[in-house]
Amino acid sequence: MELKYKRILIKVSGEALSSEGNIFDPAIIDKTVADLKAIHDMGVELGIVMGGGNIWRGREGREMDRPTADYMGMLATAINGLCLEDALIRAGVDCRLMTAFRIDKVGEMYDQRKAKDYLSEGKVLLFACGTGNPFFSTDSGAALRAAEIDVDAMLLAKNIDGIYDSDPRKNPHAKKFEEISYRDYLAMNLKVMDASAVAICQDVGLPVVLFGLAEQDSIRRVVMGEKLGTLLH
Repeated sequence: MELKYKRILIKVSGEALSSEGNIFDPAIIDKTVADLKAIHDMGVELGIVMGGGNIWRGREGREMDRPTADYMGMLATAINGLCLEDALIRAGVDCRLMTAFRIDKVGEMYDQRKAKDYLSEGKVLLFACGTGNPFFSTDSGAALRAAEIDVDAMLLAKNIDGIYDSDPRKNPHAKKFEEISYRDYLAMNLKVMDASAVAICQDVGLPVVLFGLAEQDSIRRVVMGEKLGTLLH
């Protein structure tokens, strides 16, 4: 079968790498790396943005300065990026960790032209630290990087299997969308992906596929064009 998407950016939530009682679940990480390696070996040019929610969820009621909390979250994404980089290298995948602000001994500073060159050379890129600025989520960072490196689609690998009209973990009657427009998503004030990130994708016409990372062979199935999760476009 022919690839539907040749160059993609995939946002992997921190929670999708964890399990109850484990910040990092080795079995989940091994499965994720196997899936990523499989599509890379098929010729997909691959960028990855890491979330940090398995380590840090922001203030959540704490008496804390918002920028401080956001920078802590950005550092959490760098920790997850290092974890996934190590696992990819051990699997034989040539990859680079790029950070939105300078952490010289962790990764190299993000540069748009260099990132596009790396992708063309077949390297997998891991983007950490969001946009590098407080008040923006990793979803916004993912949308920004996806637009900058000219991907065909952005994939959101979550611990839920699509976009619903309400939280399926709280409402057993929640309705899942197979497709939804940017306009309808914003009008319904849905919360699966930040409105600012959706606005970026809408502005550049970037399709987004949100799906469950735990589903069997999910990443490969999406890049091959199988209808999985929810298409936001």
